[in-house]
Amino acid sequence: QVQLVESGGAMVHTGGSLRLSCAASGSISRLITMGWYRQTPGMQREMVAVITMGGSPTYSHSAKGRFTISVDNAKTTVHLQMNSLTPEDTAVYYCDAYEAGRPRPYWGQGTQVTVSS
Repeated sequence: QVQLVESGGAMVHTGGSLRLSCAASGSISRLITMGWYRQTPGMQREMVAVITMGGSPTYSHSAKGRFTISVDNAKTTVHLQMNSLTPEDTAVYYCDAYEAGRPRPYWGQGTQVTVSS
């Protein structure tokens, strides 16, 4: 089992920055990727950025150039640095993690990001 705990969500103004963190604990040695998704009411959860434990990132179109995903050397925490935020970035941000041999990811509880105009 893997537990994920997100932190860093807050309310900021347009153009501001936030850094989200997701700390993984438990059986983390088998993790393959960790990532960030976001969801607004009535909409499907969408991928924001994903990173392999080797450090290779993938970004959504909206995140590319503004957001940076990284994983710490211990490979227990993934960060999402978000710059140039707009109201369209307002959502609950969820951390996920894929484990080798497990078809479904683990999910965190989510952290609210609100960007005011």
